[in-house]
Amino acid sequence: MRKTVKIVGIEVDKLDFLEAQEKVAEFLEGDSLNMIFTPNSEMLLDAVKDRELENILNEAQLVIPDGIGVVIASKFYGTPLKERVTGVDLSTKILELGAKKNSRLFLLGASEESVTGAAEKIKERFQGIDVVGVRNGYYSEDEEEQIIDEINQSGAEILFVGLGAPRQEKLIYKYKDRLGVKIALGFGGGIDIFSGTVKRAPEFYQKAGLEWFYRFIKQPSRFMRITKLPKFILLAMVDAATSKY
Repeated sequence: MRKTVKIVGIEVDKLDFLEAQEKVAEFLEGDSLNMIFTPNSEMLLDAVKDRELENILNEAQLVIPDGIGVVIASKFYGTPLKERVTGVDLSTKILELGAKKNSRLFLLGASEESVTGAAEKIKERFQGIDVVGVRNGYYSEDEEEQIIDEINQSGAEILFVGLGAPRQEKLIYKYKDRLGVKIALGFGGGIDIFSGTVKRAPEFYQKAGLEWFYRFIKQPSRFMRITKLPKFILLAMVDAATSKY
């Protein structure tokens, strides 16, 4: 039975990394589409204002806490999440599991240079994964139908969508009844990380839950986005307190 913690209206799965890994292994054995979303504090704060996004997140088969702020917020509700499970770490595990099954992968998002670079790096690192298609994220809404057809025709079983939130979540949900893949993951900036275009924070920052701070040091222009973290924490505190009555 699925165990979740409802944080500002969004059901987040109460799983540690090993349990999340077991879940995606089940998805790869099945035949139906499983939507995996990886919200951080910023996305959950946006979902409070965007009812469409809230509904999309709550209809996913797996919602993991990508940000440390989400883990902190869960404690206010009396049923804390077990640990932070990042989208990059989980996608790596999906590729490891998929490589053993010779799974087919389609990458959608980022720049042409980044998505093709990610495809090459993935093929080198995860031998057994068949990258059956790539498409950059620079397209118009009129091209969506064609792209979905391309994904289906490729025979992909795994789809990583790196268009940024909430665009990637809304695209996956919009075409959930047409997509023939087993796993569709909202990938955020994961394509850039796999390609090497963007470097992930050093392990110290990852383990301390301070990847957001590392990104801020590297990109001070992210300041306004960083300010959403304390706003989210405050909102969660108030929501948790009022939900008890």
